[in-house]
Amino acid sequence: MMQSFDWSSIPGALPYLWTGMKVTLQITAIAVVVGIVWGTLLAMMRLSSMSPLSWFAVTYVNLFRSIPLVMVLLWFFLLVPQLLQSTLHLGPTTDVRLASALVGFSLFEAAYYSEIIRAGIQSVGKDQVSAAYALGMTYGQAMRLVVLPQALRNMVPLLLTQGIILFQDTSLVYVSALADFFGAAYKVGERDGRIVELLLFAGAVYFVICYSASLLVRWLQKRAGA
Repeated sequence: MMQSFDWSSIPGALPYLWTGMKVTLQITAIAVVVGIVWGTLLAMMRLSSMSPLSWFAVTYVNLFRSIPLVMVLLWFFLLVPQLLQSTLHLGPTTDVRLASALVGFSLFEAAYYSEIIRAGIQSVGKDQVSAAYALGMTYGQAMRLVVLPQALRNMVPLLLTQGIILFQDTSLVYVSALADFFGAAYKVGERDGRIVELLLFAGAVYFVICYSASLLVRWLQKRAGA
């Protein structure tokens, strides 16, 4: 069966596949950064003694964690492109598919990062928070200077693992016809009549990247436990 495979279309398609990979990496990087920043704020709101903030964070996290990611991406692509163009002041040449994917992934991932960071904050001993207050720090200073640095350091392996999952999930942007790495591989395979070969190649690339990242996470976990 292997003899029936024809891999000849892959070398010529590498520049196009690399363009798709750059889209995949761009979505992953921006969603990770925005997700961690917004997720940190959500975690702090959820742990706040102010009920409105806590209720907002709980509702937000439960809402996004209860909806499939592909549905969120479709909402942002099909239902709110005009809202994105008006609020983000997108130009006429801006690819609204990419903007929709970036916003959708960032908001969705923030719900998951929020839970990871909340667990990290709660893992920091209350005695350290009390010590910060005893030194005259405000709540914001105690969180920024004492709690969050320790929480984020403890959560690095989990944050990276969530980043790997996010990298894999970026293939779902096919619902908006955005040519990420998976979408580019599928288009080339469809054009050349070699979908199986291109999808096998795409799977191998995803495996190499994700497995290498998983090894990095294990190394960090061992180093943190040493």
